Amino acid sequence: MKLLVLILLILQGSAQDFQEDMYITACSDSDADKEDMYGLTGEVLYNADFDQKKEVYTLPKFGDPMECPGCYGLAVGNQGICQGNLNIVREALKDLPLQLDPPGAPLLYPRDHLRPSKPNTLVCEASGFYPAPVNFTWTRDGLTLSSDSVSQAYPQSDGTFTQFSTIELLQPEEGQVYSCSLEHPALKEPATRLWTVQFQKPSLAPSVFCAVGLTLGLVGVAVGTFFLVKGNECR
Repeated sequence: MKLLVLILLILQGSAQDFQEDMYITACSDSDADKEDMYGLTGEVLYNADFDQKKEVYTLPKFGDPMECPGCYGLAVGNQGICQGNLNIVREALKDLPLQLDPPGAPLLYPRDHLRPSKPNTLVCEASGFYPAPVNFTWTRDGLTLSSDSVSQAYPQSDGTFTQFSTIELLQPEEGQVYSCSLEHPALKEPATRLWTVQFQKPSLAPSVFCAVGLTLGLVGVAVGTFFLVKGNECR
C-alpha cells in the first residue's frame, strides 16, 4: 500500500496567543484507505466519513463546534487531486518508500484514583507511530480481554499519530496484573506494558503528627503549671 499525505498548517493570532489550524488529506492505492480531516489547536473538529458519505463532527454539541455542510464534497474533490498527485510522485520517485514509525512503549494508567471494589477505567495510550492505526490487545492475569473502546488515531504536529484504548475495571482487586500490547507494521514484536492494581495505603504521618503534637502540648501545660505553682510559693 502506498500512501500520500498532505498536511496544511496555518497559524492564526498574535505571537502570544495563536491558534493552529491543521487540515489533512490522505489517499492510497486502496480505496478503503483515505482520510480528510480538519483540526484546530490539537482538537479534531470534523472528518469526512467516506462510508456514510458525509462529514462527521467530533466535538460535543455543548462545545459549540463549527459546522461545514459542504466539506464532504470538498473532501471528495481533494481525494481526486490526491490520487493524481500520488501517481505523479510515484513516477518522479520511481515508487514511494513506505515510511514506518513505531509507537513507543504504551502508557497505562487509571482514569481516576483507585479505590477497592470501586469501578474505574484503565487507559492505554499509544503515540509516535505512523501510519495509523495501531492494534491494541489487553490481558488480565494472562487472560485475553476485549477492549471496551478504541479511539480514532489523532494526528500530531510532527506527522505521527496518537491513539487510545480503554477497558472498564468493574471491581479492581489488589494484585491483579493487566497488560496492554501494541501491534504495528513498524514493530517486529508487540510493545507491551504491565500494570498492577495497587491501592494507596493510608498514611500514618497525620496520626503520628497529631500524637506528637498532643504530647508536646500536654508537656507544655505541665511545665507551665509547675512554674506557676513555684512562682506562687515564692511570694
